[in-house]
Amino acid sequence: MAGAELIGQEEIREVMEVMETGILMRYEFHDQRKGVYKVAEFERAFAEYLRVSHTLGVTSGSAALKVALTALDVGPGDEVIVPAFDFIATYEAVLEVGAIPVMTDIDDTFNLDPKAIEGRLSPCTKAIIPVHMCGAPARIEEIMVLARKHNLLVLEDNAQACGGSVAGKMLGTFGDMGIMSFDFFKTITTGEGGMVVTDSKHLYDRSDWYHDHGHDHNPAVGRALEGRTILGFNYRMNELQGALGLAQLRKLDFIIAEQKKNKALLKEALGGVPGIKFRTLVDPEGDTSTFLGFSLPEESAAKSFQKALKDYGVDSIYYKENAWHYAPRWEHLIAGATANSKGYPFTNPMYKGKVDYSVEHIPNAEDLLGRSLFMIVPVKMSEERKEIIVKGIEKASKLI
Repeated sequence: MAGAELIGQEEIREVMEVMETGILMRYEFHDQRKGVYKVAEFERAFAEYLRVSHTLGVTSGSAALKVALTALDVGPGDEVIVPAFDFIATYEAVLEVGAIPVMTDIDDTFNLDPKAIEGRLSPCTKAIIPVHMCGAPARIEEIMVLARKHNLLVLEDNAQACGGSVAGKMLGTFGDMGIMSFDFFKTITTGEGGMVVTDSKHLYDRSDWYHDHGHDHNPAVGRALEGRTILGFNYRMNELQGALGLAQLRKLDFIIAEQKKNKALLKEALGGVPGIKFRTLVDPEGDTSTFLGFSLPEESAAKSFQKALKDYGVDSIYYKENAWHYAPRWEHLIAGATANSKGYPFTNPMYKGKVDYSVEHIPNAEDLLGRSLFMIVPVKMSEERKEIIVKGIEKASKLI
């Protein structure tokens, strides 16, 4: 559960500073808030941490995706390249702006395969969303080269690898835009919440306007009195979320360091399993160590090993049959069952492409996820729990 494991007095102090003002909204009420602007402070601190020009706090990682796609002007008639192994929110955000997500294969990083992208491009393709799944980077540098070659936009979905990097550059800062998620299970948490990230003032402004009903937040005249150039909606982060984010951000490097220690222990324990192969890491130093992924030679071996681990009290995830992280398992996506009765945007006459979510397009994902398991790496792991896991792995390995 990462950051949620460390909620304590630091978070309470930050939240109480907000509660004492009685102002929970991030905008206005300047006289009453006594100089307390937690969301703005969180945004500045996060921008400094990421070494990026602009950050914008929003209500969730899912909202961050929709806000960023809107800022990028991705919409009806467009296609967006998205990996098959992903959380469903990425696909939903693409559909929410009226575009079509194009399911694309993964490689041994378990992230978007740069080699598979070109085969999924069409005249409708406008953007690529590389997702840094389960805490580790995609081949983002290669993806950026390919995107520039084809004049495509890049939105990095870094919901699951906050604090990760490649060659010292923070994930979420390679693309035209990036997003973070701070839900309860993420590396740092604000309960719910997300962040839009960019070095472009133009894209930041569009995001800022859109996330608050079109307001341009001109301090000279005050919110709701200024001019507006676009319509928007409400995706504002509130002050309680900002307060939690500030406290959690100060713990981020510690969280990752502790997860790396515990991941090393798990990896060592698994090293003796016959035929095991660990997930390829683009940059081991930039891995957040939130998860440990590994493959076995055959699907049957992976399933047998998972059952044996469970019998000995050790949890693991088999993502090929997971209802939320593998696109072919999303029956509502396959059916085109969007929230409106007309099936928009799949039925939009502006869209000239072809919707195809058949697994023939993702042979690597079908193979890799069929043979692989993932373990969640906690921040806190007692000596007793370590002993149970190590012994459980040892016993289970003898049964495959």
